[in-house]
Amino acid sequence: MKVMKFGGTSVGTPQRMKEVSKLVTKSGEPVFVVLSAMAGTTNSLVEISDYLYKKNPDGANEVINQLERKYKKHVEELYSTDEMKSATREFLKGEFNYLRSFTKELFTSFEEKNIVAQGELMSTNMVVNYMKEQGIHATLLNALDFMRTDKNAEPDPVYIREKLTALMEKEEGVQVFITQGFICRNAYGEVDNLQRGGSDYTASLIGAAIHADEIQIWTDIDGMHNNDPRVVEKTEPVHQLHFEEAAELAYFGAKILHPTCVQPAKYAGIPVRLLNTMEPDAEGTTISNETETGKIKAVAAKDNITAIKIKSSRMLLATGFLRKVFEIFESYQTPIDMVCTSEVGVSMSIDNDAHLEDILDELKKYGTVTVDKNMCIICVVGDLEWNNIGFESFAAEAFKDIPVRMISYGGSNYNISFLIKGEDKKRALQSLSDTLFK
Repeated sequence: MKVMKFGGTSVGTPQRMKEVSKLVTKSGEPVFVVLSAMAGTTNSLVEISDYLYKKNPDGANEVINQLERKYKKHVEELYSTDEMKSATREFLKGEFNYLRSFTKELFTSFEEKNIVAQGELMSTNMVVNYMKEQGIHATLLNALDFMRTDKNAEPDPVYIREKLTALMEKEEGVQVFITQGFICRNAYGEVDNLQRGGSDYTASLIGAAIHADEIQIWTDIDGMHNNDPRVVEKTEPVHQLHFEEAAELAYFGAKILHPTCVQPAKYAGIPVRLLNTMEPDAEGTTISNETETGKIKAVAAKDNITAIKIKSSRMLLATGFLRKVFEIFESYQTPIDMVCTSEVGVSMSIDNDAHLEDILDELKKYGTVTVDKNMCIICVVGDLEWNNIGFESFAAEAFKDIPVRMISYGGSNYNISFLIKGEDKKRALQSLSDTLFK
């Protein structure tokens, strides 16, 4: 069985919902479908919550009414029978009355998570009703009945597998199982969400739980590209990536995939395919545990980086120096992206400068500190094993006319990273495309 996840734009209109229904039934084989909320719905639900936090029920009700009108219009366009129109109208009426009930009560983050969860609940009910109207044997499994996190807010794979398997065994002859992405319950039974990766994470967890043959992530882009299409012209999709390569690209700027959301699939050995609902016949990108040797695959960029350098003659042969430096960043919960060391200094880069001044004050106890802001990390990903002679120099060739602040190589078999000025980003990405891919 395949798991197919569709994002908000893929179910953003009645026409898109119809096309998704055709896609999932095209093969005739049983599938498990994970749906996000309709495009724009989650933003509206967050806006409703914001009004309620500010104790402005009139503002919240105005957004609720506007969203309800939008959904009523979708009902008329999506269904052809009065029976299904009536059933879906009644369901949505209950949903919007539920949202209105929050305008009369004390509002906390607990209520907000209940409100935000309604987007996925509405989209999945609308799609399953459409499939039933088309004569498709589809059933809706509520994610709140099997998707749970533990006390550390991490998914509980044993619970998910046991509950989901039991629910599926009760259904016979089902062609399409449908559930909500993103939402779950926490260890205390409260409505919560998976945060990192959202619906992609749900699809990966379900795929691992049911030992799926493949997990498909359907978006409005035909896979991961070999460079940033917003900056560089004529980029191309990368047809195959190792999980580690995909994670590096995702972390360093390829927004199509969250770097942690495919970990359950990676550990279960299940391939993940990134596909395009607008071009369903496009090959897309397949991510697996297989490595294509001797190839540089893609480039990604991460903006708004701050570089910090601490220089100290006391560092020479001093044990514990790096530990003290890293503990400062840990105390302010600020992750470090890149690290380079010498006998008298260490340079680091961060992408979160919320506590920068406090960090700098602490670092000055140990040495002379300098800071470079508005930097950019350029990440080159591929088979970069150290014994692949010349690969690192091949990547560096593209920077022959661009000043480089730091280089990170050897920490991963799949990545070499360059820290440059943000103003040089476009020039660097274009040069890498010309050098590596043309």
